[in-house]
Amino acid sequence: MKRRRFRLSAALLAILAGGVVLLTATELFPYHTTNHDEGVYLQQAAMLLEGQFSLFPPVPDSFRPWFFVEDGGRLYPKYAPVPAAMFAVGELFGGFRLALAGIAAANVALTTAIAAAAFDRRTGLLAGAFLLASPLFLIDSSVFLPYAPTTFWNLLFAFAYLRSARFEGDFGGDGSARRSHGYALLAGLAVGAAFFARPYTAVLFAAPFIVHALYSLWAGPSATRLTRLSLTALGGLAGVGAALAYNAAMTGSPTEFPYAAFAPEDGLGFGHREILGYARDYTSELALRANTEVVSVLFSEWVVAGPVGTLLAAVGVGAFLRRVGLPRLSDWSADLTDAQATAALAALFVSILAGNVYFWGNLNILGSLADPADGLIDTLGPYYHFDLLLPTAAFAAHGALLGFDRVRALAAERTGSARRTRGVAAGVALVGTVLLAGTTVGLLGPVVADHAETTAAYDEAYQPFEERQLDESVVFLPTPYGDWLNHPFQHLRNDPRFDGERVYAVSDGPDDLAVVSAFPNRTYYRYVYRGEWTPFLGESVEPAIHRVRAVRGDSVTLNATLAVPDYAESASVRVSTGDDVGYYAVNGTPANLSLRLRVADGSARVAGPGVAPVGENATVPVASDEEIVVQVFVSEATGGFSYRLELPIRRADGEVRALTPYREVCFLLDNCNGEAAYVAGAVPDGVRMETSLRADGSGAVADGNATARSSPDGPHDSDGRDTARKPVRAESVDE
Repeated sequence: MKRRRFRLSAALLAILAGGVVLLTATELFPYHTTNHDEGVYLQQAAMLLEGQFSLFPPVPDSFRPWFFVEDGGRLYPKYAPVPAAMFAVGELFGGFRLALAGIAAANVALTTAIAAAAFDRRTGLLAGAFLLASPLFLIDSSVFLPYAPTTFWNLLFAFAYLRSARFEGDFGGDGSARRSHGYALLAGLAVGAAFFARPYTAVLFAAPFIVHALYSLWAGPSATRLTRLSLTALGGLAGVGAALAYNAAMTGSPTEFPYAAFAPEDGLGFGHREILGYARDYTSELALRANTEVVSVLFSEWVVAGPVGTLLAAVGVGAFLRRVGLPRLSDWSADLTDAQATAALAALFVSILAGNVYFWGNLNILGSLADPADGLIDTLGPYYHFDLLLPTAAFAAHGALLGFDRVRALAAERTGSARRTRGVAAGVALVGTVLLAGTTVGLLGPVVADHAETTAAYDEAYQPFEERQLDESVVFLPTPYGDWLNHPFQHLRNDPRFDGERVYAVSDGPDDLAVVSAFPNRTYYRYVYRGEWTPFLGESVEPAIHRVRAVRGDSVTLNATLAVPDYAESASVRVSTGDDVGYYAVNGTPANLSLRLRVADGSARVAGPGVAPVGENATVPVASDEEIVVQVFVSEATGGFSYRLELPIRRADGEVRALTPYREVCFLLDNCNGEAAYVAGAVPDGVRMETSLRADGSGAVADGNATARSSPDGPHDSDGRDTARKPVRAESVDE
């Protein structure tokens, strides 16, 4: 195949890869995946665009993103900045997803070039096509995870290393020495960048090439070779130095990586491993079992055509070993040969497969070992083995072309007609293409369907944000997975300087008041939902955005009117602050139960028509920072339900501050406290709650003295007219 036609074909294949990945990223993953690391890298990318390596939020506990390390008032990500920097380049050109397309195109182009260098140009083009058709490549190249970006640097290293070695063997008067040294330095810088991105991944990939470099020095030491390899080493050490310098800037120690600062037991090796309270005893036996399953899934479901592609790769490796045999080291040339380049690719199977046994992440992506559909591997594949796509695609292409050439030769021998031979070859190529494409589509179909269901669930959950402007606002977010931002709501991210049109904060009781103080001139909202947050099961929630108002004064009063259904047999009230609890009995079952919670003089007490305390003292103490919880239990023969109000309170300088309460209607105890928000239209008839919050005293204020009111059909904003009247009232409203 002529060089010009090869380059044009390789370029078109790379462009196709970029287009397919861009389409997949845009249409299948508009809200990202269930791997919330995507939000970490995108937050980090936005920081780099602003020239920041750390965040400095006004209230650290309310603005800590997922997988960020807290160091005093500073927050920094546990991941190295290289993948995020690559994503940031896409944003400079118009959107983060453009970076995904560029990385995918580059990976296909480099795979094509490397396979062509190890075999021939036909094999290179087919290897690039096989890479593009690999489910692991298509899915993981379309999301903001570090595996495809790191593979780019590894592939660039392999390509530049092979080119530098080839030019070294062709020194002459045509500038070959200069080109060899240029490629050698590029190889070093590339592997250094890979090390900075993911150190262990880079080491496993580079190991076969390092072995070859050491062998070439031993077999044929020379000044030119020493110079070439020194340049590569120098570039690699530059990347190592950059990583150590970054460590020192972030953690204070060059040898302590940010991921270790986040979770010291989340590292390489066997024994006790732990991250965020999840711990396992990672024994060698467990490691072998887990990695066997991961590798089995990789070669049966995530490479091109699954088992068919794996079989072709095995044929390719076998044919190579049969051709070169296992000669003694002394029989090998000191110069890079095609066989040595191919051997380096084959050795990647050994270094990557063996090295990953030492990493407990391959256990974690499986979830339950007994359930093959559990864990992130089910939807994102065995991404820690992403680099194996290069040798798999290359040797599968080699095996496929060997088979094709043998069939064509056999047809030529038996038919004796060039025309019939071409017909047989075309038929074989067509059947092979249909077989490979059909198998790949069959493997991709369920994965794409799962992601489409997740995206549909996300789309419904985020719908309230699409319907409203929310300019100059603060939005408090629920915490189904703990007190983190972007976990799970990675679509809702803050600007690095916390000065965007929307600011997102963790909804965490009294700290919400500190957020309000930090952003005094904004409008406040609370994102809530009813139902269990399980988009990975294709199930959405019933979401809403509620208006939140802040009040402050000498005392605060929360009024609540709660509907009591006809079938109710009794009702009772519980008010609590921490370990302190007060109980109240309700006389009868009125159609509407009216309660008044008053917070004054360091205590809180409930009153209302027909409501009487149980015991001598139902008053509960209120600390300086507190969350008062009021629960009304409505009982009937088969169980009943409860209303729940959570009122954030802060007492300081003789003043009481409060926010509109968080409101829930709980039919199941397990769903209460986050997954049972009161959402109009999402609760049965006969269940209804209206609340209002007011501050009393000479200095009482509420959001610039704005007033609000509720209607029986659901709360709404009033005209918002300013008034100097006291007391000041702030309603809990749905908009």
